[in-house]
Amino acid sequence: MTTRESAIGLAEAYFDSGGFLADLRRRVAFPTQSPPPDGTGPLRAYLTDELAPAVRRLGATVRIFDNPVPDAGPFLLAHRHEADGLPTVLVYGHGDVVPGQDGRWRPGLSPWELVVEGDRLYGRGTADNKGQHTVNLAALEQVLAARGGRLGFNLKVLVETGEESGSPGLHEVCRRLQDDLAADLLVASDGPRLAAGRPTLFLGSRGAANFRLRVALREGAHHSGNWGGALRNPATVLAGALATLVDSRGRILVEGLRPPALPEPVAAALADLTVGGGDGDPEVDTDWGEPGLSPAERVFGWNTLEVLTLAAGDPAKPVGAIPGTAHADVQLRFVVGTPWRDLERIVRDHLDADGLSMVDVEVLQAVPATRLSPDDPWVRRAVDSLRHTTGKEPAVLPNLGGTLPNDAFADILGLPTVWVPHSHPSCSQHAPDEHLLGSVAREGLGIMAGLFWDLGEDAPDADR
Repeated sequence: MTTRESAIGLAEAYFDSGGFLADLRRRVAFPTQSPPPDGTGPLRAYLTDELAPAVRRLGATVRIFDNPVPDAGPFLLAHRHEADGLPTVLVYGHGDVVPGQDGRWRPGLSPWELVVEGDRLYGRGTADNKGQHTVNLAALEQVLAARGGRLGFNLKVLVETGEESGSPGLHEVCRRLQDDLAADLLVASDGPRLAAGRPTLFLGSRGAANFRLRVALREGAHHSGNWGGALRNPATVLAGALATLVDSRGRILVEGLRPPALPEPVAAALADLTVGGGDGDPEVDTDWGEPGLSPAERVFGWNTLEVLTLAAGDPAKPVGAIPGTAHADVQLRFVVGTPWRDLERIVRDHLDADGLSMVDVEVLQAVPATRLSPDDPWVRRAVDSLRHTTGKEPAVLPNLGGTLPNDAFADILGLPTVWVPHSHPSCSQHAPDEHLLGSVAREGLGIMAGLFWDLGEDAPDADR
């Protein structure tokens, strides 16, 4: 057995012996909800009492510090320096979880208790993100043991406790601590695999911009019999405005909201990928969205404009009256190259050109898109590592379909970013039955042990 195989064997033995379940059970028991309903105490306790000892076992120095944003959760930063001249790997995770929704879990399940049913490990944070960073920290520990007390690279670990609330303070911390966080590569785990049985890498994330369209024409509602035909209906105006932005088959109609053409390496990476098909996945509408693109290209390589809410009057108790106002919350998910900073102007100009100046536009929040090229040397090394470990061809997503705070690492710290998820698409991370598949976690331990082992060899040539 080679030393690399020893590291993978140790990681799998850690799972088989119950070590993974024991660590995850303790971690799930911390009610680290975000935003914290009763202060940041549980978030700090999770870092201080649970993660700090695990990181110190890696031979790293640890510090826990307050968030620069008042009332937001603290950060953990750790550093293990082995030698000058070695590459430095930054590992990221988050210790907060979405609200537990106590009382809404089915009988026998609880958000703060790990329950095992066959291959499913239930509990809040099992998939997002406690189970995933437990895999990574354990894999590092097993590589350290297999290499006789060495990793073969310098290690930094950053754990935040506010990702589920939009990562308050993360970008400021990355700006303030650029020297402390300087590295050659980010390796992190969050989000889902493309499919439960297929190892996955993604290299960034789509951006997201939420904006509101509002038509406020008059105070109160007016009788539709007495005034119908004489008063402009704001709901009808709003429906017409939405129809000028995106058509009835999901195609974006505003040129400024459409992305550039798919780069060749992105198109090549997406060529053999299938969206959906797993247990609990909805059926994909193959005739929806941009014509000529596959579902994978639409989700991972293109923009989508989604109407999240649409309201006028009282939907629960409709009456025969013309409402005075109507509004819609709309979200643009977008890839690199979209002029998202000009979103409000683009939509405003478009509506004005269609004679819809009475529709107000307000951008509520926006997160940038990031995407590392599938041709990057670090990506090639990671793909080779996953292929070597599993014997499977990994799915390589140029960016996740959803949104993560990857811009803090890619844009502020200037790092190549490689994400290796260990959850599966139907894990229901935000519902009262969040779970992780034990088989995926076990495979993830072997994958990460192999990847960390391979990162400890000579670094690939790359611009850094």
